[in-house]
Amino acid sequence: MAALYMAAGYNHFRTPEFYLQMMPPYLPEPQLLIVISGIAEMFLGFLLLFKPTRRLAAFGIILLLIAVFPANIYMFQQGGARYNMSDSALLIRLPLQLVLIGWAFIYTRKSKGQ
Repeated sequence: MAALYMAAGYNHFRTPEFYLQMMPPYLPEPQLLIVISGIAEMFLGFLLLFKPTRRLAAFGIILLLIAVFPANIYMFQQGGARYNMSDSALLIRLPLQLVLIGWAFIYTRKSKGQ
């Protein structure tokens, strides 16, 4: 999970134009939001690597997934052709957020001795 978020965060800097086109127009400073979300993904992914920070990182990832959900809705509303994706792939991404939140939630549980 850590590698997934670190790679996803890095991708914000590698292909920012992809993320720019998925930003809903009502959000201010889209380029800044892309940088902030990329840094957040990399940082939270890094924190997942360490037991003392894993739980906090997982809660951060849950909040991040909730925060970016409007972009996923916006993408679906715009249609897949705009993103070189099928409409069904964009539709699948919506409930996939719940799966990712559930996966992160597993890491929020306190282990024995914490």
